[in-house]
Amino acid sequence: MRRSRFFKHMPTSQSIQENRFLKPFSGYLHHHFLWQFNRRGVAGGLAVGLFVGILIPFAQILFGAIGALLVRVNLPVAAFATFATNPFTVPPLYYAAYRLGHMMIGDDDEQPGALNPGMIDKVANQQAEVGSWFSNMIDWVQSVGPQLMAGLAVIAVAAALAGYVLVNVIWHLQARLRWRKRQQRRATH
Repeated sequence: MRRSRFFKHMPTSQSIQENRFLKPFSGYLHHHFLWQFNRRGVAGGLAVGLFVGILIPFAQILFGAIGALLVRVNLPVAAFATFATNPFTVPPLYYAAYRLGHMMIGDDDEQPGALNPGMIDKVANQQAEVGSWFSNMIDWVQSVGPQLMAGLAVIAVAAALAGYVLVNVIWHLQARLRWRKRQQRRATH
């Protein structure tokens, strides 16, 4: 199998099957569709990884791999795409998801944890109390939960669709460019 420079360090089906920690799952991990780098597999893997990475805040690689198994798309791409959410992208993503969910669901001014200009000071003051930071965080997440989850669901679906379409378009353009180069070489010979 020919691999591009970007994917040459990705694990192979054989290396996964030989891993002692993954031996119990080797029956599920040997299917060829999980390891093929074709347009459908890569586009689907990106879509699954983005969807899971945005929607699920924990064990993203595991859920991305399970999603790739269920949808039968490229597993390494699905696992790698979950890294779209990381410590740098989560705060703006969650804020945007909350604002989107707030627009969709409605007003929550009566809720104490609503995002407003004074919230940053309130959170900073509450976090200064080391003993109760976890309970304060849980209270805040519960108060903005419906808006946050609605926004995350919409963003996850949109990102997955955009990733799928983008890979298909780029793959098609790249194939067309290669075809034109071949035609030009044939014309010059």
